[in-house]
Amino acid sequence: MTGAVAAFLIITAYLTATLSGIFGMAGGLVLMGALALVLPVAAAFATHGILQFVSNGWRAFLQRDHIRWTIVGWYALASAAAAGVVSLLAINPSKPVLFLLLGLVAMLVWLPKNWAELDAAKPLHALISGFAVTAVNLTAGVAGPLLDIFFVRTKMTRHQIVATKAATQVFSHAAKILVYGGLAWRTADAMPPIWVFALAIPASMAGTATGGLVLDRMSDAGFKRWTAWVVTAIGAIYLIRAGAIW
Repeated sequence: MTGAVAAFLIITAYLTATLSGIFGMAGGLVLMGALALVLPVAAAFATHGILQFVSNGWRAFLQRDHIRWTIVGWYALASAAAAGVVSLLAINPSKPVLFLLLGLVAMLVWLPKNWAELDAAKPLHALISGFAVTAVNLTAGVAGPLLDIFFVRTKMTRHQIVATKAATQVFSHAAKILVYGGLAWRTADAMPPIWVFALAIPASMAGTATGGLVLDRMSDAGFKRWTAWVVTAIGAIYLIRAGAIW
């Protein structure tokens, strides 16, 4: 791996963790696309899983007083089931398909709020969320907009939403590491060297803290409005990219 690519990954880890710290999901979308630009698909999935596991885990720790643990528990149970199913299917999408899926997943933010009466605070809905979000995460690389559908109806503050979503995504990204990690490390030259992770992980943690400071200064209404438009812009870029390399 060249120094330029390594520096790109480290800087991207910081910037995308900052985005996630503010919006709860936009950073993961950007990071997955950035990794897919410079790494093979399996390595991009595994690397994304590692960095996002740390980013979400650290965000959940910083916001731990706001986590709704009942939701996390039901989500984790279904997430494990989804990981087992996807691992048996041995899915490994090509880069054009990956960018197409990333763009389509981003557009889920515009599903009408009355499309489905989903609420992550309900145990059954939390289970559905865990299975569906983890399955999409393991095929498209990210699933933040899908996860968001289960939170738009909850009577939770922006801090509770970001904290609880972060805690649930720890399990989705752990599944990504387990499913794709072995495949990526069998071709070890495709994975970033350990020293890149040693620098990118603290950069991700710093970005998470930075994003949290911005989140504190936003209103609940502003948080929801900006999330939709930021994610839409990212999704449009991915759809264009998919068409360009198909």
